[in-house]
Amino acid sequence: MRNAARKQSPFRQLEFFFDARVISPLPSAPELQDRARSLLRGLDAGVLTDHLRVEWNERMRTTVGRADFRRCLISLNPALQEFGPAEIDRTLRHELAHLLAHFRFGRRRIQPHGREWRDACCELGIGGERAGHTLPLVGRSLSRRFIYYCQNCQGHFPRVRRIRRATACLACCRKFSEGNYDERFRLRFVKNSSSGNSSRF
Repeated sequence: MRNAARKQSPFRQLEFFFDARVISPLPSAPELQDRARSLLRGLDAGVLTDHLRVEWNERMRTTVGRADFRRCLISLNPALQEFGPAEIDRTLRHELAHLLAHFRFGRRRIQPHGREWRDACCELGIGGERAGHTLPLVGRSLSRRFIYYCQNCQGHFPRVRRIRRATACLACCRKFSEGNYDERFRLRFVKNSSSGNSSRF
């Protein structure tokens, strides 16, 4: 019996080895940046192609990617490593579609995952892309303690962080200003829900 057990043990180890999850190494930020710029070159994206930057951001928790049009920057969550190269590439294209949509429509206000973004997704080879990811990321829960208010529609907008630049109500801008920024609909700070500090509007 002991000899039989000894003969089986290597096979058990072999099974355990194959059951272990294989994690591919992360492609470097410069590699991803070159890949993204290559995608843009065939889409007539002008200066966006030359200024685009890609980074891995270790501070990201529940978000897999973020696109910052003002800085021409795509930030990716290193946790994507656990889901393989295909998921990294898909997320890169998802965020790139945001930048491409904004580049084409300039200062005009567009919905984050609206028609313009969906069209850009199709051009980048990810037609039918979902607005949000479904990956099981573990992260901290952040409370939206900064409350902003639109005087026109009387909508309230909770935010995790303070808004640092002029931001208007998207719904009102789309309805009354053809999607362009309009100072009449600028969001006003109301209160910090954790401290009770408030501002009149």
